[in-house]
Amino acid sequence: MQNSSSGILKQLHFIGGVIRSPQRLSAIAPTSGVVSDVIASHISSNSDLPVLELGPGTGPITDAILRRGVAERDIVAIEYDETFCNEWHMRYPDATIVQGDALNLDEALAHLGDQQFDCIISAIPMLNFSQADQEVFLNTAFKRIARGRPIVQITYGRRSPIIVNDSDVEISSSRRILRNLPPAKIWTYRKY
Repeated sequence: MQNSSSGILKQLHFIGGVIRSPQRLSAIAPTSGVVSDVIASHISSNSDLPVLELGPGTGPITDAILRRGVAERDIVAIEYDETFCNEWHMRYPDATIVQGDALNLDEALAHLGDQQFDCIISAIPMLNFSQADQEVFLNTAFKRIARGRPIVQITYGRRSPIIVNDSDVEISSSRRILRNLPPAKIWTYRKY
């Protein structure tokens, strides 16, 4: 019964987030465990670097990152919504949460200097932002990860949520995952 109550509470908090920040949250429900595990599968199991999660919301992808074997202290997250930020920090007290704009990584991560990450996992709705904002985000994000490491992006549309005009960036996507509300695709962007 406790799991059911916890799930209902997460859903209510999530709906509140949609109401508070509709441009920043495009989903209608938290990410499913199936999708979260597909996303977390892109983390390198032999990396000593932390993982950067953008838009962790209520934490379903964070839980998958932990299941992947990443220590809580090795997770850094940026969340725009203050309520999600506070609740996420209470659930994952050993992780680092920054309330800020994930599209402006330099500002949000200024206190970490030039910290590098194993990969960047993003649940921010990139389709809601301009191509110019997407380009700035990609350029900044690739400076935070080693060559060939991925930026992993969830989306609910059929096309790439980030417009890429750089021939050095390899783009791939998963099949459409129906066990999510709404069905999702996982896109990866790697720069070589």
